[in-house]
Amino acid sequence: MSDEMGASVPINGSDRNGYVVDIYPLSSYYFGSKEAIPFKDETLYNRVLRMKSNYDAHGLRTCVEAVLLVELFKHPHLLLLQVRNSIFKLPGGRLRPGESDIYGLKRKLTRKLSLNEDGGEVDWEVGECLGMWWKPDFETLLFPYFPPNVKRPKECTKLFLVKLPVSQKFFVPKNLKLLAVPLCQIHENHKTNADAFKFLYFVDIWADNIRSSTAAVQILLQHYCLLK
Repeated sequence: MSDEMGASVPINGSDRNGYVVDIYPLSSYYFGSKEAIPFKDETLYNRVLRMKSNYDAHGLRTCVEAVLLVELFKHPHLLLLQVRNSIFKLPGGRLRPGESDIYGLKRKLTRKLSLNEDGGEVDWEVGECLGMWWKPDFETLLFPYFPPNVKRPKECTKLFLVKLPVSQKFFVPKNLKLLAVPLCQIHENHKTNADAFKFLYFVDIWADNIRSSTAAVQILLQHYCLLK
């Protein structure tokens, strides 16, 4: 099995384009806190008005989110941000007008998970885009495909795999919590963890290709729909 991303790996007798990524124990990472970040306290109506105004000014709203994986009890866990004790989100956020996907995602990760916003202490390794979700209107849900009847979508969300090093320090704003959630729990509670479930929709995890050790767990990520 190749250790390089982008390698072609045989699965169950057939070749599918995928890659292997090492994930490391949760105990290898340090978690601290920093000053809280402000949130917009607005009603759904006001939020829709703001999004419409931004769309008129800048066009399609693009968001980028990071898939960060760690190992706990020899099983892969996804790092999620918990907001206001009820909302679970992948780390990331909205791009600025004209900002690139990679630069914008690194900026968002630094703001929410690093001590200093200048980004000097962390060099995020952003990998391949795992999938894209589309919002045809301001009030509708996201779709894992571009709806054929929609000519002008209002929002696009892109998911990127971000490879973590063997050890790293995370500093989370005091009004957020960073949780390690097992993938099976996200699947079982997809309505509660709807934001994180976007990741599982695009990823098929094959149990016979998970190899655990004291240093890492290797999991194969595939561009293959989990919902069959």
